Amino acid sequence: MQRIAAILVLFVLLMPAPLIDTEPPLRRTAIQLHAEPLPPPSPEVQRAYGPLRLEGLWRLSSPVRAFGGISALFVGEDGQFTGLNDSGQWARFRLDGPPKGTMAALPRMALAGEHRRQNDNESMARDPVTGTVWAGFEVTNRICRYSPDLARVTGCVQPEAMRDWPEQGGAESLARLGDGRFLAIGELAYAPGGGHDVVLWAGDPVDPRTPPPVHMRYIAPTGYRPTDALWLGGDRLLVLTRRMTVFDWFTAKLTLVRLPKLEAGAVLKGEVIASFERPGPADNLEALALGHEKAGPVLWIASDDNHLVLQRSLLFKFALPRDWVSDARAP
Repeated sequence: MQRIAAILVLFVLLMPAPLIDTEPPLRRTAIQLHAEPLPPPSPEVQRAYGPLRLEGLWRLSSPVRAFGGISALFVGEDGQFTGLNDSGQWARFRLDGPPKGTMAALPRMALAGEHRRQNDNESMARDPVTGTVWAGFEVTNRICRYSPDLARVTGCVQPEAMRDWPEQGGAESLARLGDGRFLAIGELAYAPGGGHDVVLWAGDPVDPRTPPPVHMRYIAPTGYRPTDALWLGGDRLLVLTRRMTVFDWFTAKLTLVRLPKLEAGAVLKGEVIASFERPGPADNLEALALGHEKAGPVLWIASDDNHLVLQRSLLFKFALPRDWVSDARAP
């Protein structure tokens, strides 16, 4: 009976986050945010973080029911966080200052038969110069572009290159390179020859003037699926991967990919640099963000609680090696 119960729990957790089709889009609203500092794990657990140095760990919560489900994250130049969730909503908040934040639904571009399930946001990229935001959606396998304040959608596209990607396993990862190229990694979209399908655009994927993309492939650790990617500069790309099993629950591995020349057929394979598993803090890790502080570059990792009481919205803060972050061009 215990095994059957565990399998049922696993089935529920692998379902899409609970969405109520009849609910109207969330209007812009102020929220109270509780960021509970958690004790650091043991030195033995922290050794599994490799070159990353843990500087903080929080559990995020809010009385607002819509909060949580964080699937993508970025940190603004002012230290403010913006998270997108799997119900098509955004939340902005800070860890310093008053425990207040803001939430609202992303503007929606109408599609035939669209409902809230089709607003399952799983990835995000941002131009640090203009503030423009791009978001990747599962189910419809589309990418939309937004104004910096997320108040306006300026275009959407359903790329032909992603047409056959699974509804629940599409563009979990979306990264923008410094020269304006974009890459998306399919969570359950597999490439000929093995690995996960990677689509590389020479420019903005929403802009019709951008040439058709090329396909590459990413080789994840055995049994793991990519959930986010973050370009650090030069040939360094972080890819977060996740696994869930009845016995191990959620585990994650962070890989560092040293990018080859980015062209059709290129193979991206990373080295595991950090592992997240019990007895240490671990959950459904899905979001990476890069921050810049006086002491050096910071990596933030957030988890998607799927709006379920059995899970937590965790936020990790790690110091990154200084030489990993640069303004160098990607290959």
